[in-house]
Amino acid sequence: MIRIAVTPGEPSGIGPDLLIQLSQKPLDFELVAYADPTLLISRAKDLGLPLKIRLYDQSKPTALGEFELSVKPIILKSPVVPGILNSDNSGYVLEALSAAITDCQKKYCQALVTGPIHKGIINSSGVKFTGHTEFLADKTSTKKVVMMLATKGLKVALVTTHLPLSEVPKHITKDSLKETIYILNSDLEKRFGIRRPRILVCGLNPHAGEDGYLGMEEIDIIKPCLNELKNEGILLEGPLPADTIFTPKYLNNCDAILAMYHDQGLPVIKYKGFSSAVNITLGLPIIRTSVDHGTALELAGTNMGNIGSLVTAIEYAKKMISHDI
Repeated sequence: MIRIAVTPGEPSGIGPDLLIQLSQKPLDFELVAYADPTLLISRAKDLGLPLKIRLYDQSKPTALGEFELSVKPIILKSPVVPGILNSDNSGYVLEALSAAITDCQKKYCQALVTGPIHKGIINSSGVKFTGHTEFLADKTSTKKVVMMLATKGLKVALVTTHLPLSEVPKHITKDSLKETIYILNSDLEKRFGIRRPRILVCGLNPHAGEDGYLGMEEIDIIKPCLNELKNEGILLEGPLPADTIFTPKYLNNCDAILAMYHDQGLPVIKYKGFSSAVNITLGLPIIRTSVDHGTALELAGTNMGNIGSLVTAIEYAKKMISHDI
């Protein structure tokens, strides 16, 4: 039996609600919430839903019954009001995440699923925080990771992640592109069971640079890099214009698309699969998936949250565990 760690994320957001909603039906595996039990009990009352807390025992995974949630206690620094951010609890969010990462590294849990966090409130507390992806890389001493979002029929990975648009071109280098493709290709094989993945690569500029008239990155950096990797046996096509790559002509003949920057690839996948998409960090020594939405502060405590993305994140984690070698 498998055990999956889950961090609810921002305590005043919708993360705790989604876990409680998920607990209303039994699970055939153990899902461990790294959270304050008092928060979960209080939020269950707000939602009008039953909840049974079972303290996490790392010795042996045990399936969860109806209304039951396994919890590893991480204590809040201040009381939580649904929908109201409090920077006092930023440390709690990162403590929960760190504890879950450690338990995955020690193999107590086979995967980590993360709920939505609020980067702004963490930074306002005095902690420099770029995002889950970068935090995970730092905590696992991983030099390079790759962000990929997936939904039914589409996987999109990114060369650059949380950067201002003006900073993107200088980070599209031959080395960064090669590292990203190596990780993407390797994890598609290792954790998704795809033999010789077919990867399509976006250009950086409109129309993939249009033979240099709209930019030289495709000619000087991207195309030479792809040619080198093709000669190594990786199945690549590109650089292709980003405005046409997400069409059936291409999607029906690929396993993943590599976009150059955050908003080049992610709007498409969120349009296609919002509430049923998942964020996956490739290149880590542990399996990590995440919901693809934010904290939804306005929905916290209302019982109006949609658990679709959380369910999808858990299902992808289970699939990746089954392929992990």
